[in-house]
Amino acid sequence: MAGLLLCLLLPVTAAAGSHSPSWPPKLELNHVLVQTSLFTTHFSPRDEHNNHQNLISVELNNPDRWLAGAAWFKNSHDQPTWYWYVGRKFPFWEPAENLSFRTKLTAGALRGYKGEHRDSIPFNRYGIAPAILPSVGVRWERFEADLIVFGTAGAMVTGGVRF
Repeated sequence: MAGLLLCLLLPVTAAAGSHSPSWPPKLELNHVLVQTSLFTTHFSPRDEHNNHQNLISVELNNPDRWLAGAAWFKNSHDQPTWYWYVGRKFPFWEPAENLSFRTKLTAGALRGYKGEHRDSIPFNRYGIAPAILPSVGVRWERFEADLIVFGTAGAMVTGGVRF
């Protein structure tokens, strides 16, 4: 699924005139993005689901739009959870110098689904599970917002500031 999404996104970025991803990514800091959760919903809500994630994330971005970050939040079962990730942003429309729309794909490790909720996410046998999160977002000056889909479980809107 992630490979298919990536294959679909790469031609879009090339058509939009953006430069090709460099490999390996440069170890050069372009900006830091600090985000929080603004809204969460579950596609099949249950009374016990937590929709107030209290997410806080810090993301390091390089000039070629590669990124690495860490996020802390309360999962659907109100358990403290970490997501450590790497990824890349793919701009697809820049109507103005200070306004752009993009997709983002991150992949990493998710830790925090424990006890009776351990099997709420796939491949969590040892307490750490792989995760791939696609999103669509907008940047206006120093502010960014994303709509993140987390599997078949739900979606979250985040907002943040670049430094």
